[in-house]
Amino acid sequence: MFLTGTLLNIATVLVGTSLGLLAGARVPRRMQDSLTTGLGFFTLIVAASMALRIFTDPAGRPGYELAVLAALLLGVAVGELLRLHDGLEALGARFQRRLTRGEGSPSRIAEGFVTASLVFCVGPLTILGSLDNGLRGDITLLATKSLLDGVAAVAFAAALGPGVYLSVITVLVVQGGISGGAFLLTDLMDGPTILAITAAGGLILLGVGLRLLELKPVRVANFLPALVLAPLFVRLADAVRGWLG
Repeated sequence: MFLTGTLLNIATVLVGTSLGLLAGARVPRRMQDSLTTGLGFFTLIVAASMALRIFTDPAGRPGYELAVLAALLLGVAVGELLRLHDGLEALGARFQRRLTRGEGSPSRIAEGFVTASLVFCVGPLTILGSLDNGLRGDITLLATKSLLDGVAAVAFAAALGPGVYLSVITVLVVQGGISGGAFLLTDLMDGPTILAITAAGGLILLGVGLRLLELKPVRVANFLPALVLAPLFVRLADAVRGWLG
């Protein structure tokens, strides 16, 4: 079912928020850091396995690996020119200001909702995981994201209160929408197309792992255009191979 990963994500956010409200600010910071580090290790393994499918999947053909690399490089160039990462951060800051401004103390409900929604729904794992769930029924990435969001929800709820509960609406709409769209397009996507998206997604996901481990602040969102370019470059590789006989 294409909503399985999204429903799991909603459940972990609800549980994490409840724990955060019960525990308050008593959740040890070092425990949060250790859990995040463990998830970072796991994310790197999952990312590597996705990227390496370009060499092992039966749908792969000679030249596909170079096509995905070209898509990644051109994709990040486009992303940097469009400043996708900066744009997403600016959008989050704008929503934060609009929903928490006003006379007197800002609404903690609105602040919790906006902050948690942005963290849970603005990121490569949201897109990659939802696509994987919709196209192949694989919830591995969304399960990883669910654990991350559950841990984050504990901290957000402890600091910002019950408004974090409302973020599950955003998770349902955004992730469910992407997964549903991918599910409807499954019949239009053949093996090479899915393989190209998976391999490019794995490489992008490596950036998420590096960020979780605080090894390098990769501007991951700037790489997202590669998900669109990878299938096109794979088709181009097929055409070139056909011309060369």
